[in-house]
Amino acid sequence: MGAFETSIEATISRWFGIDPPNDPGRRLAAELAGTIEAFEALRGTLVFEDEPSSFEAALQATKEAV
Repeated sequence: MGAFETSIEATISRWFGIDPPNDPGRRLAAELAGTIEAFEALRGTLVFEDEPSSFEAALQATKEAV
């Protein structure tokens, strides 16, 4: 088991007072690392994050038109 999985199991134990119950639970925790990496790879590539002021301006224009 890698450091990430060990960290996840420790967090579950600390917050919820339980140990991962079975191998499927451990596999899902291991897959979480890949999900986090995928989201981190998107950081800075989403237009919404780059230009929230344009989004705000569009909201205001829509609000004023209605």
